[in-house]
Amino acid sequence: MGSPPADFLPEPEHGRVHASRRIVRSTDVTPGRRLRLDALARYLQWAAEDDLADAGLREPVGWLVRRTELAVRSFPRMAERLSVRTFCSATGPSWAERTTTLAGADGGLIQARAVWAAVSRTDGRLARLTADFHEIYGPSAAGRTVSARLQLPRPPEQAAGPDWPLRAADFDTADHVNNAVHWAAIEDLLAAAGWQPSGAAIEYHRPVEPGCRPRLISVPDDGGLSAWLVAGPKLLAAARVARNLT
Repeated sequence: MGSPPADFLPEPEHGRVHASRRIVRSTDVTPGRRLRLDALARYLQWAAEDDLADAGLREPVGWLVRRTELAVRSFPRMAERLSVRTFCSATGPSWAERTTTLAGADGGLIQARAVWAAVSRTDGRLARLTADFHEIYGPSAAGRTVSARLQLPRPPEQAAGPDWPLRAADFDTADHVNNAVHWAAIEDLLAAAGWQPSGAAIEYHRPVEPGCRPRLISVPDDGGLSAWLVAGPKLLAAARVARNLT
């Protein structure tokens, strides 16, 4: 892993595909009116939560995103009406890959492939996927498997970066910083860099909890940039963003 998918994964011939619609609001875009990555992450979360609710799966587990990869053909713009379609594209013992495609009137714009881990609501440990899960989502996965291993490199030794302050609004019901907030850090870097991404990957190593004081480290190169959120010696998250050179 470490590079965004080369192209969009097609929808399965069999199995569950959940469809919804979104309008890109003024609160979801940059000053240049493109959809921000943190807003995109919320769209992905809403699609996943709506799919689970509509599927009727009732299990004592929560879902924590392990990594997300984005392939970008074009960014949605403010006021654009989007189709959001999501399906389970692969599974592991205690995690599953969800593929979600955002499309406009002229076709697919962005596809995200995210690995979500199932964790027990009582002790936070990994929980094995159940027979009920496989009955609902197995047909679309079609026997494909996915690893939850994280592969992006660690930050260079002695790398420095500014503090990245947290707000009360950044924390979710698990009392962790929501994964969409990590994408807001990437937007800070993109605003300074002045270019748009053609793809991105982010991996979550540790939850960001109350009292944490993250630092945001970035290293640009000809192909884009690498970034990390760290707290002391601990790596919280790693990201790679590919630059759109067209």
